[in-house]
Amino acid sequence: MDATLSSYDRQPLVMTVPGLDGSGPTHWQNIWEREREDCVRADLGNWSRPNRNSWVSRLNFAIRNAGRPVVLVAHSLGCHAVAWWAAMERPAYGDPVIGALLVAPPDLDVAPTDDRLAAFGTTPVAPLPFASVVMASQDDPYVQYHRARRIAHFWGSDFLDAGPVGHVNAESRLGDWSAGQAVLERLLGRSTGLPAFRGEIVAERAAGAGLARPIDFSA
Repeated sequence: MDATLSSYDRQPLVMTVPGLDGSGPTHWQNIWEREREDCVRADLGNWSRPNRNSWVSRLNFAIRNAGRPVVLVAHSLGCHAVAWWAAMERPAYGDPVIGALLVAPPDLDVAPTDDRLAAFGTTPVAPLPFASVVMASQDDPYVQYHRARRIAHFWGSDFLDAGPVGHVNAESRLGDWSAGQAVLERLLGRSTGLPAFRGEIVAERAAGAGLARPIDFSA
């Protein structure tokens, strides 16, 4: 990175990537955008009728024009937009995206519950070229829990249990979702007392943030 860049330019930008129908005013993504000075939304357009290539193109434009390192925070179909962006654009590892929090990715491969998901095709299976964490609910109507773990395995992501909170959306009534923000802070490289990622097995719940242990797929 250019040594002449200001300290502000060196700070990562948190970029939210919503899913179908966007994220309404009570969704935790929207709250983060309002309350965090480092957080903006990637405008993918056509929130209700997504087109995979269009979403990937617009996400690429947002990332490339950020002018600083990016940490992506995706929800639902937005997680697959991130995975397809990585597969199609093939960025260098950790440049410009340094990390991603991928929340509640739906199952695109086994009888999707919404016909609009079919436009994204099957789930990309290549490891992501940046540090990533998949968080999934135990009772998400859009993906079975073991399938969410499998998606995390494909993407080379650590896996965290979000608890029985549905689709981890506005209907889950999570407010500003402090547990999710704790994970985000780790991806941003800030100390929060949470255990390290990259497959470390944790014996206790993570620093009171309500996070279950990651899954170690190497075992």
